[in-house]
Amino acid sequence: MKTISTHLSYFLKDRTAKRNLRLLLRYIGVLVAVIFVYTVLFHFIMAYAEGEQHSWITGLYWTLTVMSTLGFGDITFQSDIGRLFSVVVLLSGIVMLLIVLPFAFIRFFYAPWLEAQIHNTAPRTLPDDTRDHVILTNYDEIARGVIRRLERDGIPYVVLESDPRLAADLQVDGVQVVTGEIDLKDTYEAVQADQARFVLANHDDQTNTNVTLTVREGAPNVPLAALVNDDDSQDVLELSGATQVLPIKRWLGEQLATRITAQSGAVHPIGQYRDLRFAELPVQHTSLEHQTVREAKVREQTGATVVGVWERGMLQPVQPDTPLASTSVLVVVGTTDQLRALNRMVVSDDDHTEPVLVIGGGRVGGAAVKALHDRGVPVHLVERDNVRCERLRPYCANTFCGDAAEYDLLKDAGIEEAPSVLLTTNDDAVNIHLASYCRHLNPKMRVVSRITQERNLEAIHRAGADFVLSYATLGVDAVYSAIRGRRLVVLGEGVDLFTRAVPPSLQGRTLADSQIGARTGLNVVAIEQDDRFMTDLKGDTLLPSEGQLLLIGSDEQVDRFVDLYE
Repeated sequence: MKTISTHLSYFLKDRTAKRNLRLLLRYIGVLVAVIFVYTVLFHFIMAYAEGEQHSWITGLYWTLTVMSTLGFGDITFQSDIGRLFSVVVLLSGIVMLLIVLPFAFIRFFYAPWLEAQIHNTAPRTLPDDTRDHVILTNYDEIARGVIRRLERDGIPYVVLESDPRLAADLQVDGVQVVTGEIDLKDTYEAVQADQARFVLANHDDQTNTNVTLTVREGAPNVPLAALVNDDDSQDVLELSGATQVLPIKRWLGEQLATRITAQSGAVHPIGQYRDLRFAELPVQHTSLEHQTVREAKVREQTGATVVGVWERGMLQPVQPDTPLASTSVLVVVGTTDQLRALNRMVVSDDDHTEPVLVIGGGRVGGAAVKALHDRGVPVHLVERDNVRCERLRPYCANTFCGDAAEYDLLKDAGIEEAPSVLLTTNDDAVNIHLASYCRHLNPKMRVVSRITQERNLEAIHRAGADFVLSYATLGVDAVYSAIRGRRLVVLGEGVDLFTRAVPPSLQGRTLADSQIGARTGLNVVAIEQDDRFMTDLKGDTLLPSEGQLLLIGSDEQVDRFVDLYE
């Protein structure tokens, strides 16, 4: 617990605090001088106007009782000049003692004193034996999601915060925080950066470069990942010492582009875990349309396993009788050869060649346009900024500069025939509006969108979006995959791939008996044992004592799994 001397030491060292203290002492000096003058005047008026003699202590006593408005009434003036003097003393006392003095005390002493206490609330160092921890240099949306997973998996961490007040607030909220400047070598020495498991630089590009160089002064070998907004800054961060550079906005555009339905149906890889590949397959324009999972015979013919079906933004568990509608998107898992076999198996019954629409040509939209261009997918870009239109024109079949809310512009861009539309604006309200508008203009098209705030997820799905992904979700997945040394697997907003060791309470029991799906909502997609994966899971599949479960679900569902079984 911090001592009074510690707070006082900081208080007296601060320049602002010392200046404020001088101002407070000056005011007190003025107040003492006024009290002295009133005491002297009391004696003169009492002697010459009232004909009474009083001691100096009595004069001081009368002055203080009148200025403080106590007014005991044991000593009073009878003359007009004396009573007028009493009114002056009373009014000045109200102003100086009851108004100005409390304000000056709070403003110049009490508030800085509290600031000193707050400053010393958050720790400034970590114990010398701290090791294998994660250092986060900024507390943002991505850091909050990463912290939640670190706490669930028992991995220690610390957040750096330069503002002592914000650091104290974070500590009250249960966040492990250390206060210190992120561009000082001493700060990273104080948090034992050389013994850390991982460091995340999650500021803007320029600040991340400074953080990277500073960390490398004292911890040249610690793994360090830096977020990057501008692709031109990637080389700078790598040269500065970043082990990994995470261009989340570019990845967001590329991930959204893989969810586009265009031309004939095809398997789109979305991630990899060890030897297992995860992919998505839009059913529309394939031979699987209007069949059930059993009738599709995906596993019998290819060896790949269907582990989930996206239906209007919701990942549904798979049953043999699950129908495959034109809006369905299969989530499949298998080896590279199995996914290639699935791609050969899917035969399009419709050579769909209409361009897809991309609305918004910022960093995310631009990355999506380039990714679609690389796949050979024709794109019509709708963007109100002429500069962006010109920059992306080489990657588009056509560009339409103007407001996407104008019907004539969207009609000219091909909204009524497009197989998909991708909404990439940075405004959730605009994306929700456009999702509803595009769905109304073309009910059969696939609507893919980005969001900024997680709270808008349900609203944009209600508006008609089929697939949604946010910057924060992708950032959390990317950072945590980097911390765990895994490849990035992005399934969708609110859905992720998790690995958990088979807990003792489930070892030797069958998958049906465990009731993992019924009790948690998680989907067990594979079991790993002895470096081999079992994906053909049935109700009587035994859960091994030394194995890993591969689960698909949300963070809340995994938390429920931990509470119930671990």
